[in-house]
Amino acid sequence: MGALLGLSRMIDTITERIGKAVSWLILVAVLVSAGNAVVRKAFNVSSNAWLEAQWYLFGGAFMLAAAYTLSQNEHIRIDVIYGKFSRRTQHWIDLFGHCFFLMPFVLLMIYYLVPYVTMSYRSGEMSSSAGGLILWPAKGILLAGFVLLAAQGVSEIIKKIAIMRGDMEDPTPYVPTHAPLDTAIAEEKGA
Repeated sequence: MGALLGLSRMIDTITERIGKAVSWLILVAVLVSAGNAVVRKAFNVSSNAWLEAQWYLFGGAFMLAAAYTLSQNEHIRIDVIYGKFSRRTQHWIDLFGHCFFLMPFVLLMIYYLVPYVTMSYRSGEMSSSAGGLILWPAKGILLAGFVLLAAQGVSEIIKKIAIMRGDMEDPTPYVPTHAPLDTAIAEEKGA
């Protein structure tokens, strides 16, 4: 289990560095959007390339940060039922979800995206919009995002098994979304 936990730590480190780095793409997308709007209004000039660049930047931030979001346990889940179970049961639910939903989905996406991106790259596929950008980088971002998500899925599975076996502490203990609100209400009633 020690070697697997080492692999998990390595994946987590890579995911964290990439996730934090691509967060800057949001700022760049906003600046490109603002610059495009100013140039369009002030000089009545615009280009589809600027619009597509915004989409690429936002898509890159979303896809390349998805694995980081999973590693930080910030992914979307429905707490209505999940929160009523013990932490051990929650780990079993997470492990089941990672093994039978997350991993099959991301592996299927990688399987279909590899030829999709390869064909786009080899053909030099361009946007159908006048003045648009080449398409393979955007498609490559999709593939990279799913590869990162698959690697993080492996890391999460390793960690869930290690936690349930008692080989490591739970790095993200469950705190219900409304816990701070419930605490504040209880303190207000007691005061």
